Amino acid sequence: MDGFLPYLRAFLCGGTFCLIGQILIDRTKLTPAKILVLYVVSGVILGGLGIYQHIVDFGGAGATVPLTGFGYLLSKGVTKAVAEDGLLGAFTGGITAAAGGIAAAIFFGCIVALLFKPKPKG
Repeated sequence: MDGFLPYLRAFLCGGTFCLIGQILIDRTKLTPAKILVLYVVSGVILGGLGIYQHIVDFGGAGATVPLTGFGYLLSKGVTKAVAEDGLLGAFTGGITAAAGGIAAAIFFGCIVALLFKPKPKG
């Protein structure tokens, strides 16, 4: 049963983020774009305060894969870069930390764009 527990915690953590997002979509007038920004900024703030690390410790991939995890990654990269490079790290650390994910998104986006032809709606 111990081997199944990390999967359950990741599912519960990621599912909770999805649930909160769905409630925000259904119950407020926030657009999905505003919710996206809210999630990323929340991850940055919680990461900067050291709170998000506890969520990552509990939820694993369920906490690092969603948008809040991206914000956490940015804050973690900035913190590390500021410790190493000083003030310049505040401007370069987030992008450096997220470079692999950003490069993968661009690469796979190009592959999908080459393989599939878009169709107009309607």
